[in-house]
Amino acid sequence: MTISIDMGTTSSGTPAKVNLEELLATRLLVQGNSGSGKSHLLRRLLEQSAPWVQQAVIDPEGDFVTLADKYGHLVVEADEHTEGALTRIAGRVRQHRVSTVLNLEGLDVEGQMRAAAAFLGGLFDADRDFWYPMLVVVDEAQLFAPSAAGEVGDEARKISLGAMTNLMCRGRKRGLAGVIATQRLAKLAKNVAAEASNFLMGRTFLDIDMARASDLLGMERRQAEMFRDLERGHFIGLGPAIARRPLPVTIGGVETSGRSGSPKLMPLPEAPPEDVHELIFKPGEPEPALRPAPPRRPPPQNMDLLFQLAQSRPALAPAPEQPPADTGPVMSEEERNALLDEVLRQVLSEPDSSFRSVAVLYQDFLVRCRIHRLGGEPLDLPAFRRKLATARAGVAAEAAGSPEWEKAQAAAAGLSEDIQGVFLMLARAALEKAPCPSDHEVARACGSRSAGRARRLLTYMEQRDVIVCRTDRGGQRIIALPGLGWETAPGDPNAETPPDPDDGDLFAVA
Repeated sequence: MTISIDMGTTSSGTPAKVNLEELLATRLLVQGNSGSGKSHLLRRLLEQSAPWVQQAVIDPEGDFVTLADKYGHLVVEADEHTEGALTRIAGRVRQHRVSTVLNLEGLDVEGQMRAAAAFLGGLFDADRDFWYPMLVVVDEAQLFAPSAAGEVGDEARKISLGAMTNLMCRGRKRGLAGVIATQRLAKLAKNVAAEASNFLMGRTFLDIDMARASDLLGMERRQAEMFRDLERGHFIGLGPAIARRPLPVTIGGVETSGRSGSPKLMPLPEAPPEDVHELIFKPGEPEPALRPAPPRRPPPQNMDLLFQLAQSRPALAPAPEQPPADTGPVMSEEERNALLDEVLRQVLSEPDSSFRSVAVLYQDFLVRCRIHRLGGEPLDLPAFRRKLATARAGVAAEAAGSPEWEKAQAAAAGLSEDIQGVFLMLARAALEKAPCPSDHEVARACGSRSAGRARRLLTYMEQRDVIVCRTDRGGQRIIALPGLGWETAPGDPNAETPPDPDDGDLFAVA
């Protein structure tokens, strides 16, 4: 049985059908300037598909929270939860198959990016048992996957873009079907937009956006002018779930409405000029009276006498010099590095430190540095990430300064941050000719308890030629690192969970 949803009518008056099962497999990109009917299209899609598939809406303006009243969507107020809590909530949403609206209205742009990344990460990292089909709708996608750096922090942009890339590039195998909507195609990261196979293009006026829209639809550049003439609610559809050739579509009506709505023209109130003057210039509440300045004393009558008394008065002893601010004991660079290593070791000895985010560990690290009166410039976040990855890799302190390990660190620097720690752990095992780490050890290195996530991460690294995995005759796994020319000794991928690092000095800090 093929499930199709009705999006409206075509130019010939026939129903505009979208194959829902095909849409879940091929993803959708919606583009349209403000006022083109883009949000109306998304609402129609959500309402028509609500009985058939679980939904998650990333809602930066709070427009889609009204779906809760009629369709039972759970509204998650992002400003009431931490990033870690949002990740856990997303995991439970997939587990219990609850349609959800993530309302980001109460956060600034950077906060929205971080919250959306945490929620999408929770959806993406759900266990394989919960990979049910889910429609993930992201409105104003150019905010979460910008094509260039903007005013937000570089770290927030990277984690948000990474989450959106995972959704569009790797989400299909996990049952996640991305539906992204944007006002400006030119501001949306190309690697995110390129993963969509279905398109609904609405009204746009800028040449660069019209050119990208026509390219995605396979139209000639001279036909791009048509996007300027589209009416509100009119879109050009193309894709395996919509039509094999560009198809004009008029979006049908919806049963719910957004909270904001469009502004309506209405006549100005009529009032006499004198009344208007009184309303506008009406004095406010009386301000508290300022304390009167003390009266100025008149100068003494006999200034010469005062001057003589001042000259005869003995000079005051100079005030003792204040000791300089305590900036901590003076120490050599070797002593300072040793203390940094000790502080990091203390951070990693805390319960559940392996599963806390890098940002939380970094704040704990800075606080402990102040407690130890560690002078000088503190480690910045990138340097802390490198030191943390080396620590989690378990490399021995005496080997950390060797040319071989420096070569491994240089190779890791060219990888994305989410796999650097795992790469260094594999490099350490290969360098020491140790058995290949198990799935549980790999999971711990990437901050997870899920062996399934570890296997998926290794598969992802192998697809990108970072590693090569093979199995010997005994069923033991061997991982080679082509860029270094190293490989691990055989190891059991299903070995039991290793000892908790909190119970011993598992991590040697370099």
